[in-house]
Amino acid sequence: MSEITQNNYTEDSIKTLSPREHVRLRPGMYIGKLGDGSSSDDGIYILLKEVVDNSIDEFVQGVGSKIEINISEDGTVKVRDYGRGIPLEKAVACVSVMNTGGKYNTEAFKKAVGLNGVGTKAVNFLSSDFEVMSYRDKMCKRAVFKSGELVQEDDIIPTTEKNGTCITFHADTDVFPPFRYRMEYVENMLRNYSYLNPGLTIWCNGTAFKSENGLKDLIENKIDTDIVYPIIHLKGEDIEIAMTHSTSHYSEDVYSFVNGQYTPLGGTHLAAFREAVVKVARDFWNKSFDPADVRKSIVAAVSIKVMEPAFGDQTKTRLTSSDMGGNKPSIRTYIVDFISHQLDNYLHKNPNTAAEMLKKIQAAETERKELSGIRKSAKERIKRTSLNNRKLRDCRVHRTDMKNERRLESSIFITEGDSASGSITKARDANTQAVFSLRGKPLNSYGMSKRIVYENEEFNLLQSALDIEEGTENLRYNNIIVATDADVDGMHIRLLLLTFFLQFFPEVIREGHLYILQTPLFRVRNKKDTYYCYSEDEKDAAVKKLKGTPEITRFKGLGEISSDEFSAFIGRDIRLDPVMIDKESTIPKLLEFYAGANTPERKDFIVNNLRIEQDGISLDELY
Repeated sequence: MSEITQNNYTEDSIKTLSPREHVRLRPGMYIGKLGDGSSSDDGIYILLKEVVDNSIDEFVQGVGSKIEINISEDGTVKVRDYGRGIPLEKAVACVSVMNTGGKYNTEAFKKAVGLNGVGTKAVNFLSSDFEVMSYRDKMCKRAVFKSGELVQEDDIIPTTEKNGTCITFHADTDVFPPFRYRMEYVENMLRNYSYLNPGLTIWCNGTAFKSENGLKDLIENKIDTDIVYPIIHLKGEDIEIAMTHSTSHYSEDVYSFVNGQYTPLGGTHLAAFREAVVKVARDFWNKSFDPADVRKSIVAAVSIKVMEPAFGDQTKTRLTSSDMGGNKPSIRTYIVDFISHQLDNYLHKNPNTAAEMLKKIQAAETERKELSGIRKSAKERIKRTSLNNRKLRDCRVHRTDMKNERRLESSIFITEGDSASGSITKARDANTQAVFSLRGKPLNSYGMSKRIVYENEEFNLLQSALDIEEGTENLRYNNIIVATDADVDGMHIRLLLLTFFLQFFPEVIREGHLYILQTPLFRVRNKKDTYYCYSEDEKDAAVKKLKGTPEITRFKGLGEISSDEFSAFIGRDIRLDPVMIDKESTIPKLLEFYAGANTPERKDFIVNNLRIEQDGISLDELY
């Protein structure tokens, strides 16, 4: 066998790929994952971000206070900035030749987001259509690409347009699955850009995003519960922080940024911020507080600017740099020194805020001590049962595997019953898809304390499987997918799970990790073709395509769907509905409405949104 393998391994086996070919063959190395747009970290949003990052860098350099973005229904994206414009003779190279750009010159871009000369090139290579137009000093350069290959390059001609760059692209469906942009994700990205760049106005499909107060505005927008004390807002050279404590969050919720880049996985700067806040509390009150008590319920944002930052990968989700650059000390020293001095001064000048913060820390300490015994026994129980625990069928790749290019695909399906979990388990990709099986309906946790998470075996095992006891930093799966039947019982289980996350781990939802699995309602097939349909309209369209009298099957539950069929819609073509918290809604109101005692408002909502597909059902039977 080894002889055959060796004979097959010849000079012809060795291939050299062009940069374009490599990006298209291994897109995960450049944009994380592909996806259909249902997740905020899907590739189409990374493409948009890479283009916008360049426009932001122009603003940071003091040029161009407006960016215009248009996203059309067919997925075409257009980004126009009013910066300096790409030097005309280099416009083609800057969007098509790897490791080409102006950001290697740190005098021109001292603290830019993109430094590797890769971003816009990756967008070009992964787009079916890509156009660059650069305007400089009344002259214009235009070039057009198809799937990353140059198909048209115009001469430099005069123009009346203002200086700047205009990029238009459409993600290539030969690479990406069918996708659509969810504007909630786009708008959240653009809001963050505006918070980090006061004075910049970003227009997207006619809506303006602008901030006057930087990170203070960000925290005000993110808070969906009452706060313990007014937001503390501190700014210095190359650093800005905003922080407060929430009345009801169970864990810390910190948004970190580097050079205007959101770093959801934190890194050096986030670790320094967390250390500094604990240090200030201990020094100010001369008490050896437990770090968890100081940081419990904190809601904060920290932003720094660094010379030539180093990130964990091209998607820039985690800062790995240790130095600020220039003549400044290390990132850790710089942040700890700034916060130690400025936050300490703030607390001395604002004794009411200091008093409220102390009460919050002491309350967290009391709760932690009350839970310590329960938490210890729960962990021991997990250790005793983990070897025989059949609830979790784990996968090989996890979100925390920083060097694995598939880590953002890591998912866990939360299912009901053995039949559904069995089908999904057989059909799943064991590399990136895990399954957690519920036993019946979980407890309604509305209004309960964190104690119930440890006392209830099912909740405790789920918390342990996800590794979210201390927050989402170590969350093992990027996508948590609720997979229940589309009947009354399935909807109830779904609601109870949403209540669990809203009550105890809302950051899982805020950070875009929780989804509902869409499963087909119908299977329409003849001897040659099979269509899985998610609505009546899709079913009718499938019947027309197949003509004649195709077989139509109505699925009533996940358990009815065979493992062979499951593989058709939990793979590349998986359909997920993200669970989002509307910025106008608050978690307490959502919990009260959906999980609290029956209210006239909820009854009215059900009646007004009810769809009855069977004759003879009266509304009275539903209550």
